[in-house]
This record gives sequence, C-alpha cells and structure tokens, in this order.
Amino acid sequence: MRFLQFGCGNMGGAMLAGWLAGGLAAGDFTVVDPFLQAAPDGVRLLAEAPAGEAPADVVMLGFKPQQLPDAVAAVGPHVGPGTLLLSILAGVDMATLRKAFPQAGAIVRVMPNLSAALGKSPIALVGDATGEARAQTDRLMAPLGKAEWLSGEDQMDLVTALAGSGPAFVYRVIDTLAQGAANLGLPREQADRLALAMVEGAALLAAQSPYGPGELARRVASPGGTTQKGLDVLDADERLLRLMEDTLRAARDRSAEMTEMARAAG
Repeated sequence: MRFLQFGCGNMGGAMLAGWLAGGLAAGDFTVVDPFLQAAPDGVRLLAEAPAGEAPADVVMLGFKPQQLPDAVAAVGPHVGPGTLLLSILAGVDMATLRKAFPQAGAIVRVMPNLSAALGKSPIALVGDATGEARAQTDRLMAPLGKAEWLSGEDQMDLVTALAGSGPAFVYRVIDTLAQGAANLGLPREQADRLALAMVEGAALLAAQSPYGPGELARRVASPGGTTQKGLDVLDADERLLRLMEDTLRAARDRSAEMTEMARAAG
C-alpha cells in the first residue's frame, strides 16, 4: 500500500501513530508537511509533494480546511481512479471534495479524535466508497478505534461536535470536578489525581458493562445516599442535559458554518 498523507498536525499525527502501533508498515507512509521537523522511524517525510510519482493507493488530507483551495494543485496529481481519498478536514463536505478531486476512485470523510493514537477513538465515516474501497476504509480505521458509518452527511456536523470536540468537553468536566473539590477543601493536585483516576475507571467500566451509562449511574446511587444527593443537583430541571445540548449545539452550528465557508471558497 502506498499511503500519502498531506499534513501531519495533532490529529494527523495521532492517526499515524495509531496506524503504526496497529502494525501497518512505516515504509508504506509518506508524509508531506513543510512544518514537521521529524516523522516516526521509517516514514518518509517531505516538505512538498513528490514529483513524477504515480497516484497513491490512499491519500489523506490532514491540513487545515482553509488550505484546501491552495492544496489542490499539489495533491491532485497523486489522486487517481484507484485512489481512496480520506479527508479529516472539518466542515469540508463531499460535494466540495468531489469538485476538488473528481478523479478520485472513492472519497470518505473521517471524523476521529486524538484517542486514535491509542486505538480508542470513535470514528465517524461518510462517503461514496463501496465494495473494496469501503472494506479498505474499514481495515484502515480498525487500528484507530471504533468506526461508525453515518446514514447521511447531514449528521456529520453533530458527530463532529460529539466525537470530535467531545474530548475537550470531557476534559473540562474533569477539570471542573477537581476544581470543585479544591474549592471545598481538597488540595488541588490531589483533587486532580483523584478526578483523573475516577474518570479512567468509570470509563473503562462503562465500556465493558452490559448496562448503559444511565443505568450504571442508577446502580451506583443508593436511595437517600451521597451519590443520589449529588445526582439530584445534576438532574434538577434537567440542568445538565440542557447544558450538554447547548454545548453540542454551539459546536454543531460552528461546524455547519465552516461547511458553508468551505463551499464558498471552493
């Protein structure tokens, strides 16, 4: 497999790390990134697109979405009828990608998060890949985490908010839990350690449990006990639900705005 990756920032780097940790051969990868100082051992790193090479088997777009118009000339020669084009460009829809690369054999939008480096990322997929191209996409995503094909591209903005931006929201919750405990008298560094350990254990248990998170919360809480008193605060007037809806709505709407901007630029 000849895999050509254009751009290797935080997200692209996490995916590359996940692929290599998952056993894909480093020699299959070429990274084109003028700002990257070094690549993992065995990965070819170039400051600009290689000249005179045939189209790659897989091309991934991992640069900033607003750079797409300027990148088409460099990427285009490496995309052919046998190329699977993967895009992690937030807000750049299929129509814009197909217009930019009409020669691509298949195009798939990919929405992972940084947990891809650990093989633990949720991954949303949408595109026009069928048959072997779709199977190839599934194989490529397997080392990175749990992939979900969406029923329509209209879901991508919301999934971007949930799976892509979601880790930042979880980190904020962890930080706020620790800060709340510190405000109530626990040393902050100790509160940080306990909050992180608690979230790690709770997430692992939830991932392996036959029960959903809502049921797990109910099972942890005893009527009239300490956990239930805390849940009563979170659940009052559905305040936590409304906060999460507002958070996801803001991120989703921004993703939609970025899609419109990409269409206009394209």
